[in-house]
Amino acid sequence: MTPQLQQSIRLLQLSSIELQAEIQEALEENPLLEIEENFDYINTSNQQEEEGDGSENSPLEIENIPTELQTDSEWEDTFENQRPTSASHSQTISSDIIRDDEDESGQSLQEHLLWQMRLTPFSELEQLIAIHIIDAIEDDGYFKGSLEDIGLSLGGDYDVNPDEIELVLHRLQHFDPIGVGSRDLRECLLTQLHLFEHNNSEQTELLTVLIDQYLDVLANRDYRQIKSALKITDEELTELVELIQLLKPRPGYQIQVDKTEYIAPDVYVRKLNNRWQLSLNVDNTPKLKVAEHYAQLIKRADNSTDNVYLKNHLQEARWFIKNLQSRNDTLLKVTEAIINRQKDFLEYGDEALRPLILQNIAEEVEMHESTISRITTRKYLHTPRGIFELKYFFSSHVNTDSGGECSATAIRAIIKKIVHAENIRKPLSDSKIADILGEKGIKVARRTIAKYRESLAIPPSNIRKRLV
Repeated sequence: MTPQLQQSIRLLQLSSIELQAEIQEALEENPLLEIEENFDYINTSNQQEEEGDGSENSPLEIENIPTELQTDSEWEDTFENQRPTSASHSQTISSDIIRDDEDESGQSLQEHLLWQMRLTPFSELEQLIAIHIIDAIEDDGYFKGSLEDIGLSLGGDYDVNPDEIELVLHRLQHFDPIGVGSRDLRECLLTQLHLFEHNNSEQTELLTVLIDQYLDVLANRDYRQIKSALKITDEELTELVELIQLLKPRPGYQIQVDKTEYIAPDVYVRKLNNRWQLSLNVDNTPKLKVAEHYAQLIKRADNSTDNVYLKNHLQEARWFIKNLQSRNDTLLKVTEAIINRQKDFLEYGDEALRPLILQNIAEEVEMHESTISRITTRKYLHTPRGIFELKYFFSSHVNTDSGGECSATAIRAIIKKIVHAENIRKPLSDSKIADILGEKGIKVARRTIAKYRESLAIPPSNIRKRLV
């Protein structure tokens, strides 16, 4: 492959933040590149079919992107080739939004606990025990080791009995987050419960008994046994369960250490005056041009070192501008083709999403499927319904009784809607959901329903059962 083609493929694959870094590095390394001010890359589109316009298959109108640059008629491609270097993933600042690749402010759970330990009046031995316990605490906040293991890890120089270790463990459980260092869910919830103030002492006692003795029964949704044992009504049990749900079953997850990745949309679609308008995010893809001041210097015919340097960078600048423009053109063209097929989604939501595969778009825009795959990966479309990766609009299909097709994404949206509207006392089984879809003309097997339900993080019917 030629260096131009290699660069073009690489630009297609870059995400918006990576592209900003690539452009920034090109601007810093190539003096013949500069940003063209007051440029707005807008593609005016219309999703409303007008009477007699004959545009049923092409409801979007696109501004043609010029194929030739202004400098193409002035300079010949006779200069030496030089491959541009790849961009580093540096922080990029736009004109109105500060974006970082990641959030470095996180602190690990162990660091958070050690910081509190140093502020707590521990003896030297207790500090050593606490350090070993903290080291054995998992990310979810639970202490998965044993007191005997902690004693052995201290070595033979310290004569420590398990009671002393457990005393330190109980003190750690009162650190922030409350319940950290617990050995099981029961101990974690009881620790949190006893630290919270309750005005109703009788309710606190019931909560203690419920967590201490009937936690497994509650997990199995055997409400009848609990009501009989505690002699309470449905309303009282519901109130107790709601209070338990306020507690944190995995206290360690409250300390966030994951680095945050920010998404910058590549394309916007807006409805203005009943017309859908596509536009590129110009903060991600600024319009570049050749710096005329330096380009004029190349008109000299000499082969001096400075002139050869400028010629090389001029060729490199023209390649980069063309490839960046080609990327923008391809991105808009593919997005237009996707919106053509999925315009009902913009109006009605997920349930109106149509089946779509890469081959459909590849044939429409006359490109290879691999190109469509590259341009839709990690590229995001900002719509009135939220921000979606372009890959989101592709999904397999299920045949309907009417001879049509329904996308897998639409089926998942329907399942979510059905579960949301179900009777919480008698939640629907997967078979019943399949029957409801069958009544809508969508034939889906029970196993497929279970797969879609799990992908939506919806628990099975026996877990979804509630009192009220």
